Amino acid sequence: MGSIFDEPEGEGLNSAQRRHLLTTCQYADKLLSEIEAVLVASKSKSPFPKFRPDLSPAQVKMVEDYVARMRAQLTRILDGQGVRIPEAKIGSAHSIRVTLGFVDIAFDECRAKNMEGYGTVPPETVPELNGLVDEMNGLVARLDAYLAQGESADIGERLKRLEAGGSDIRVLKTIERIVARYGLVEFRPALATIIDRLEIDNFEIAVFGRVSSGKSSLLNHIAGQDVLPVGVNPITAVPTRLVYGDSPSGTVWFADRKPQQFAVERLAEFVTEQRNPGNMQHVTRIVVALPSSNLRQGIVYVDTPGLGSLATSGAAETKAYLPRCDLGVVLIDAGSTLTQDDLGTIQTLYDAGIPASVLLSKADLLEPADRERVARYIAEHISSDLGLQLPVHLVSVKTGYTDLLDKWVEEQILPLYDRHGELTRQSLSRKIGALRVGVQAAMRAHLRRAEHAEKDSNAYRQMETELRRASGEIAQARTECIEVTDLLHSRAAALISRAAQAVAQSPESAVSQTPLGSLLKTKLESLVADESRVIAEKIKSAADYAETVLVKAADSLGMENGPDQNELTAVLQDMPRVDLENLKLKITRSPLAALGSGWAARSFEKQARSQAGREIGDAILTHARIVQSWVRKTFTELQERFDSYADAYRAQLDRLTKTSSPAGETEEILKQDLADLEGIAGQITEGLSRRIETDGVPAYGRMVRG
Repeated sequence: MGSIFDEPEGEGLNSAQRRHLLTTCQYADKLLSEIEAVLVASKSKSPFPKFRPDLSPAQVKMVEDYVARMRAQLTRILDGQGVRIPEAKIGSAHSIRVTLGFVDIAFDECRAKNMEGYGTVPPETVPELNGLVDEMNGLVARLDAYLAQGESADIGERLKRLEAGGSDIRVLKTIERIVARYGLVEFRPALATIIDRLEIDNFEIAVFGRVSSGKSSLLNHIAGQDVLPVGVNPITAVPTRLVYGDSPSGTVWFADRKPQQFAVERLAEFVTEQRNPGNMQHVTRIVVALPSSNLRQGIVYVDTPGLGSLATSGAAETKAYLPRCDLGVVLIDAGSTLTQDDLGTIQTLYDAGIPASVLLSKADLLEPADRERVARYIAEHISSDLGLQLPVHLVSVKTGYTDLLDKWVEEQILPLYDRHGELTRQSLSRKIGALRVGVQAAMRAHLRRAEHAEKDSNAYRQMETELRRASGEIAQARTECIEVTDLLHSRAAALISRAAQAVAQSPESAVSQTPLGSLLKTKLESLVADESRVIAEKIKSAADYAETVLVKAADSLGMENGPDQNELTAVLQDMPRVDLENLKLKITRSPLAALGSGWAARSFEKQARSQAGREIGDAILTHARIVQSWVRKTFTELQERFDSYADAYRAQLDRLTKTSSPAGETEEILKQDLADLEGIAGQITEGLSRRIETDGVPAYGRMVRG
């Protein structure tokens, strides 16, 4: 780019003098910026004001004019001396994100364990203090994620582009205007998701299910080739989209580098836990294009991470993706049974207004006479537990049984291609309707704030404290559970000794036909399970308390979106168990056993140590690591479920306890905005019809609340 110091004509300042002049002007401009900061700070609503607002509006205007005049003069001085003003090298977004990192660190130093240096923290204050930190860290993380999206996160500009393209977005513009005016940031993610769908204009069919339920095999059959990796170990660390393309190709997006094209044969490098453990490559999105007759333009199949997976990022990715699809296909393994994960997935789809199709996979494992009975049993359980009337379709990808899957695709899925526009419109209508209702509730809270007496305000403050304490209890339980797993692997020797004593005292050990090696392994597995049970108890206790606080807050605030019974405790599923099946132990009865159980126990322990002491230690160490991974995943999911409700409640509490109108708006303006929201209800369907071609076909599926 060359030097910023242009050579002057004739005599003039040398380079050192011009550098000094530039530095002086830069310093002066910095001081002028500080003057501007004083003007801004004096008008700030910060709870920690630095300056008194003792300037009149006329004085403020005069100061601003003089600052502008001085800056203009600085520019002319430098230009006259041949000094070019250097361009800024640091982006605003980058600087803000770095600063947010320091904010995050600053609050982390306020955790109870980090404040012990200032004195003992009262035990009853620890949960609230930790909850405060988690609350602020969550807000920082969401703002950082928003900035990471760059210009693509500008909802206003995206709406303008849609409108310029002929879309009727009056409803979304009204919602966006009100969300922006009143700072209702909790609704921005849902609004952005809706705009994503309008921009892409695809109909997404997402396949959900537990690990090894057959999701990838089903999609491979539909695609006509084995493109998705299949295995019994947790796979698919991030959702993978299958779309139609003229030739096979794949594209992967990363959080920290540019997108990359790849051959479809390399897909396993990005989506399997073996090749991409814990999503270490920071993959954010994967699209695979295939020239398959079963893949049509505008229809996208999504293979999601398996629920119940030990992959800490996988289940979280699935939970985050759930509200984005247009049709959810839930696979239930015929070789297993209906689980809380399956029911939770169906419930989440319903709550998001998304139709669901339930498939009983691996139907070849069932006798023909049992298939309809099992399908009917699952449908009845879904009806009784969730109040949803959903048919259950039997499918299989095994040779000789694929006609079941082909029949489902032909009768249930292929018709969707012809109804794509109508289904997309209905999906978006549901999502926009739910968003409008949420924003309405927030606006009503703004109007209600002046109606509450001081005692109500005190009750709301207490409610906010309880929400904070619940979050802190989750954080405290997480720390304690991880400490338990850290200690577990060091207890191998003690567990072998206790297992040997249990065998020696067991009546079974006196029966000559009982294999003592198998008996000792069983006792050892039971003891390890007992050690791990304290973890489950801590998780349940934290989840129960958090759920109680959420239900109480929802009732007090009159919020319709409260948690269902046991919704938070449902995260406590499938805790890993130690498996010593492959351990070879040949324990014999010592003649000394006749002297008492103590002698027998020492003999059994000595034999176990000599034959497999190291293997047992390694197995318990591996188990401890697996349990710790499960603990981290479970608490991440628990915190996400809690925050999904608590954030909305906190925002509502903030609105109800404010003493002034938001952004200085009058009550009349608030009422007018609320009326605008209520008035657009009938425009949602009409506006989207102009965006998407429809054929008048009724909605897919039937999900009726019982």
